[in-house]
Amino acid sequence: MVTLITTMTCLIGATTFDLDNPEWANAMLADARLEQKRDTDTVYEMTRFASREAWEKMAELLRSRILIACGLYPLPERTPLNPSVSGRTEHPDYFVENVALEALPGFFVTGNLYRPTGKGPFPAVACPHGHWEKGRFENTDTCSVAGRCITFAQMGIVAFSYDMVGYNDSRQFAKSWGHSPEGIPLEERRRQALWGIHPFGVQLWSSMRVLDFLESLPFVDKDRLACTGASGGGTQTFALAAVDPRVKVAAPVNMISHTMQGGCMCENAPLIRFDVCNMEIGALMAPRPMLMVSATGDWTKQTPEVEFPAIRGIYALYDAADRVENHHVDAGHNYNRESREAVYRFFGKWLLSSDKFQDFVEPPFEVEPMEALRVFADDQLPSSAKTQEEIISYMVASAKTRWANVLPKAPSEIDNFKQQFGDALRQVLSVSVPLPDEINIRTIAKRRAAGIEESYLVLGRKEKGEAFRAILFRPLASRRVEHAVVLVTNKNLEEISRARTLAPFTYVRALLNAHVPTLLVEPFLTSGKGERQYAKFPDTFVPTDTMCRIQDIVTAAKFLRSQIPAKTHLVGLQEAGMWCLFAGAIDDDIASVLVDMNHFDSTDDAAWVQKYYVPCIRNVGDVLTACALTAPRRLTLFNVAETFDRDTLQRFFTKNRIQILQKSPTVIQMIKFMKEASRD
Repeated sequence: MVTLITTMTCLIGATTFDLDNPEWANAMLADARLEQKRDTDTVYEMTRFASREAWEKMAELLRSRILIACGLYPLPERTPLNPSVSGRTEHPDYFVENVALEALPGFFVTGNLYRPTGKGPFPAVACPHGHWEKGRFENTDTCSVAGRCITFAQMGIVAFSYDMVGYNDSRQFAKSWGHSPEGIPLEERRRQALWGIHPFGVQLWSSMRVLDFLESLPFVDKDRLACTGASGGGTQTFALAAVDPRVKVAAPVNMISHTMQGGCMCENAPLIRFDVCNMEIGALMAPRPMLMVSATGDWTKQTPEVEFPAIRGIYALYDAADRVENHHVDAGHNYNRESREAVYRFFGKWLLSSDKFQDFVEPPFEVEPMEALRVFADDQLPSSAKTQEEIISYMVASAKTRWANVLPKAPSEIDNFKQQFGDALRQVLSVSVPLPDEINIRTIAKRRAAGIEESYLVLGRKEKGEAFRAILFRPLASRRVEHAVVLVTNKNLEEISRARTLAPFTYVRALLNAHVPTLLVEPFLTSGKGERQYAKFPDTFVPTDTMCRIQDIVTAAKFLRSQIPAKTHLVGLQEAGMWCLFAGAIDDDIASVLVDMNHFDSTDDAAWVQKYYVPCIRNVGDVLTACALTAPRRLTLFNVAETFDRDTLQRFFTKNRIQILQKSPTVIQMIKFMKEASRD
């Protein structure tokens, strides 16, 4: 092997450090990110919060993360629901209507509305059904969806039971799309995830539109809305309650667990469980009343000892510990009669504000025949119904329009954009700027030759167990250092060492000749060593490779600033240019950003999946948002694709603070640009 030091001899000076040193060559293999440690079946602990303020800060971020992850940030237009009733069955004390709603134009949410007799106004409860074989038509000893809705209506509560994606009358999306990872090819699933399009998000928006429908009914009290469901319906219950404050009372059944986070596509949206689990998401209901129903025979078997006390601790921060309760059932996974009766009593107390339901027992009920409850007889959808592909196309177009409307139109709008929407990109990338003492620094070797000090380092955030290699080149001449550069390429250091006449070492040499210290960084999995291990639903629990690389660059920049008190500039070459663009957007202390766009077509979803896969990156403006967050600092883009939206980009920057070049800049141009940035 040609050693890095041989190359350094040609470019900078003599040295004896050998790249074959085992500690250096294998340093990245200790990176904890190579093995996924989080998935649906990991055993989790609830995050501890010292104060209500600490919890609310985290809760705000988590709520926005869920909306961003589901393509609902900013919220889509609430288009007309156009509710239609296809049947009505009357009973002495309640009646049932079959209802279809347009959650999106041409996309229908289907279900049954159970109404008490009388004018009301009545409270109302949304009833997502969960993963029972017959969906909302399930009527067994283990679960009767219609049975609970009938009883709610007899209690004086309107209940709407509606289909999950792919069940019963909801056939516009294939059931396999909503519930099976094998139901759609991985590449296509990731293309949709770029826009926050997935079963979890479609069902969350459907549930939000169900609340819109319920509060629009003249016989419903819109200030008394609730939600309850079991299994996957339990996930929908606490997810809806987390992001929609209209849910005043909730009862997730057999779902909030510290050992199982949901085994279905519709329960595992990208991003939502980075550093949290369902306990934190469930706790977002606080301080509104919530009943946690658990069972001895499923993953909620330890709820009385683990999940319930953890969530009650959040309620206690609001002096509202009495508003969360647990009912533990000796049964398997269920929404059986005992579980339902616990919910009736809780809703009687908190939704009906009545003490007459303290000992309520479910009366006998008779469920309508399945065919009588069908919304679309013989699966005949309305002529306005869109196909799965048409619905997805509409959602993509809607996301594009919504984000284009929030992007700044002039430099004067940049600060407001950052204040309102700047966190969206940070949430998607899951990247943060560490404090200096949070960075683990291992110096493998240090050499001085020809007026240059070379430090061979392994860096990473201590808490995360990260490990990536970097080389810091520092001129030893005793003159004032005004600039320092983080230089990144997609090549590993062994490859770079063999390309002695090409970038990046031509840049390194020129920068050192100009007395500019330079940190050459090798981000996550660019070393050619190690292979990442994945478990179920990795996008839900851990950052992608691209996100990890962006984090490493941000960490490296912070390290460099802690070592050298000078203006730090960021330069990205080849495919690393895109990583550096996003790193520069996240780290406001980087003085200027100069990146190779490598002719990347940012309008091509397939290209994103292949080169820079980050879920939800496109529904928060991807490259244009990164550029906007870089302003008003100086930005240079080179090797830009013809499809790049130059006109929109120009709106973000004042004159001379943006450069778009058709080819790579010379070193002279680069140094000039850095000096100009320092004068800003």
